[in-house]
Formats: sequence, C-alpha cells, structure tokens
Amino acid sequence: MSRLFEPFHIGTLQLDNRIVVAPMCQYSATEGTPGDWHMIHLGHLALSGAGLMIVEATAVSPEARITPGDLGLYSDENEAGIAHVLKAIRANSPIKVAIQLAHAGRKASSRAPWDGGLQIPLDEAGSWQALAPSALPHSSSEDAPLAIDAEGLQRIRDQFAATAKRAARLGFDGIELYAAHGYLLHEFLSPLANQRTDEYGGSLENRMRFVLELFDIVRAAFPADKPVWVRVSASDWVEGGWDLDATVALAQALKARGCAAIDVSSGGVSPLQKIPLSPGYQVPFARRIKADVGLPTIAVGLITEAEQAEAIIAAGEADAVALARAMLYDPRWPWHAAAKLGGQVPAPKQYWRSQPREFKDLFVHAAFGQR
Repeated sequence: MSRLFEPFHIGTLQLDNRIVVAPMCQYSATEGTPGDWHMIHLGHLALSGAGLMIVEATAVSPEARITPGDLGLYSDENEAGIAHVLKAIRANSPIKVAIQLAHAGRKASSRAPWDGGLQIPLDEAGSWQALAPSALPHSSSEDAPLAIDAEGLQRIRDQFAATAKRAARLGFDGIELYAAHGYLLHEFLSPLANQRTDEYGGSLENRMRFVLELFDIVRAAFPADKPVWVRVSASDWVEGGWDLDATVALAQALKARGCAAIDVSSGGVSPLQKIPLSPGYQVPFARRIKADVGLPTIAVGLITEAEQAEAIIAAGEADAVALARAMLYDPRWPWHAAAKLGGQVPAPKQYWRSQPREFKDLFVHAAFGQR
C-alpha cells in the first residue's frame, strides 16, 4: 500500500491522500476578483486527484496585493467571484479546498513576473505605497516602504479578521496563513527586514508577536471545527537572518495556539539569499519541525517524482507533500503517481475511460456535491 495515498488529517480535515496542490499566484484577477482564468485554472487542478488544493496568496486589502492582478478577499465583489469558482469545483470534485491569506508587505506594488516582476515606482500610475515593519526596501533599487505604526497594525489585524470571516462564509475547508517568502508576516519575523525598537522588534519573542497575534485573530474568526495552519520560510539563506531554530520556536508557539500544521518552505526575504537548490532541498526543514514540534508538516520544493514523494512520506520526514510547478506541468500528477505506486485516486466518471488497460481499479469514485 502506498503511503502517499493513505488518508491524512490536518486537524479535523480528512484528506483522501497526502498530495497537496500548493498555492500558486496567477496575477490574473481584476481588482482582486477572479474571472474566467481562475475558473479554468482552479477547476482544472480540482480534477487532479490531489487530496487538498490551496488557493493562491489572497490579499486581505488592496494594498496587501503583490501585483495589481493579485487575488483578493476584501470586497463583496471578490467574495462573489470566489463563490462562483467554488460552486463549480464543489459540484464536480471531491477535493478539499483551503485558502492562503496574505499581505505582501514591502514586496507590494510590483509587476507580474512576465512583466519583469520589479516594483512599480511610486511616481508611476498604478503603483501604491508598500507597508513593512521597518522602512527598509527589499532591494536598494526600490522605493522604501512605509513603516507601520500602531494604527496601521490595528488596521491590518482588522483586515485579516474580516477576510477570515469572508473565507468562513465561503465555506473553505481550511485557512493557511502566509508567513513566508519575504512578505509581511515573514518580514516581521526576520531581523533582515525588522529593525523596530518597540514590542514588535528586537528579540525573537517580539519579532514573533505580530504573527502570533494574527494567527489568534484568524483562528477566532474561522469555524472552530476547521483547521488553520501556517506556511513558513524556515531559513532566509542569509547569515544573520531568520533560521531553522527560530522556526522551531515559532512552530511551538503556534502549536500552543491551536495551529493544525506547518507548511515548510524557505527564502524570499532578501535578494542576497544563497539557496543550494537540489531535489527536495527543503525537506530537512520539515523533518526537523515534525520531530521537534510534533505538528503535521507539509514538505514543498523541487518534489517532482512519485518515488521521491513516496520516500519522503514513508521515511516520516513529512506528513504530506505540496507540488506547484510540477503540478502545472502535469495536472494529472496524482494519477500518474498512483499508477506507479499502486495507489488509487479519485477521478471524475467522465474521465474513467482514460484508465490504461493494465489497470482495473486505478480510479475510484468519491462522493461529492454542494458543500
């Protein structure tokens, strides 16, 4: 029996298998509202056979967007657009769907990757003022962000609470809080981006404070019977930056507050990072957090092969694996992994006739409908 295709729980949320569609920004919304692209993109991935799909980084306010095309959940129009997409998914797929709540911090007001990805200068139309723990730009060529004052902190708390309540109304199965890749929450954690002298800067306890506050706020605003978890960057890959020991301390504090899992990535806060890329290069971070904290962990990062994913789960290095680029390249990755590993995967009956002749029970029917 394949371990990758065993059922798995994140808190009270039961998943058919341990494959997660990672959140992937599409930069294709209009004022935060999804359109036809998101219907095609998310609908396609909902038929992948994965146990869980996490909707891309979703901004809690207009200024929290990375780019003008970022998805948001801060307006009634955003909520209605996402509801339209979710209705189609739920009517046609058993996949569980979570949403990643995010604030871009000092990396806001940027162009889409295919337009270069650089920050839009403040004196150019379509830009907006980025916010951060400290007035330190991500790179020396960018405009400095505005350091968030006490009133700004409260405004962001309120935005996360309001967005979590919208996510609850939409019936999402879980929330992932985005504290990775150099965006606002990660900026508060990292001494490379946080040079505050108040209770939110300096010591590790102080730098974790705002992230823990936001977790508590989101947890309180979302149904108690549904999980909330956090994506972290376990290392800045820069000397003197956020590191794995600090990540373990954060995960322990989150566990005490009812966090259901840790989704483990790395990097993103500094252009000085030196990342030694190799297959599964971030898995050791997930293994350490799982061992030291005892929370379920999701491993991500250059996990591309079925046998590789199986080995990670079988060795107890992580409890689930998340795929991003590999899933875009092969949206039926879970089908092909099940064929290699002897697993079974939920598939729509309309596609059953595609099952290769050498298999009799690769595809299984899973009950689903409006939920």
